[in-house]
Amino acid sequence: MKELIRRLRLWVVGSPKLPASFTGTLETDERVLAVATTKGGGAVVATRFGLWLPEVSGSRRVGWHLISKAAWKDGGLTVVEAESAGMAGEAELLTDLPPRRYALAETGRVPEAVLKRVNASITSRHHRELPGGGAWFVQRRVPGRDGVLLQVRMDPGTDRAVVVDIASEVAAKLAQARPAPE
Repeated sequence: MKELIRRLRLWVVGSPKLPASFTGTLETDERVLAVATTKGGGAVVATRFGLWLPEVSGSRRVGWHLISKAAWKDGGLTVVEAESAGMAGEAELLTDLPPRRYALAETGRVPEAVLKRVNASITSRHHRELPGGGAWFVQRRVPGRDGVLLQVRMDPGTDRAVVVDIASEVAAKLAQARPAPE
């Protein structure tokens, strides 16, 4: 029923139109959810696969599973993107990049779409105290991929070797607990 309502809404309302300042190339099945223009003339575009951000070299998509934080305040969207810092078995180690703020001239439904999609990508999260600090263990859905991915973000000062050992062990236990594909 939800799918029927979603399709009916798209048929009646349609998808938001991409502004001329958007320079990315959407995948065939990448549906636009929301569009906002920046005060600098760029475009922030939320799709089912991620958030397209304006860059000097053109629009760049960040997958929902790589957005650590997003906040809407005083007419701006601040995004903290994560990048892979390697693997620990089947777990991906992440490092946060510095926050980037996008001053929006017209918000559209971007703040709402970003909050909804980032939260929907998270299936579980847990912080564990470890030598020198701690780490966040977060299971996330990755668009276009079956199952979930375990991501681990270390607190500053945490012993990396300890995190790698624990993350590898946790990822192996999670893999054993998954039902076998039919």
